[in-house]
Amino acid sequence: MSVQDDLAAVKRRLQDLEHTVDELERRVGAERGAPPAPTSGRADSMVTIPDAPYDAGKWTDVDDEGLGARDRHAP
Repeated sequence: MSVQDDLAAVKRRLQDLEHTVDELERRVGAERGAPPAPTSGRADSMVTIPDAPYDAGKWTDVDDEGLGARDRHAP
């Protein structure tokens, strides 16, 4: 085996290890009731959006984008 082959094999094994550790962290977090740990930024990862409504207090005194403030009229 050449050095390049050895390095490629090590790289594959490290990627496998990272994937296994990520999966283990998710499982342990799920068993403890913790939210899932963020992934390492891979493009194939999915983001879970909760079904619960947002807190209405977050939206008080905000302008509607493109519409201006609620108590004023557009010119």
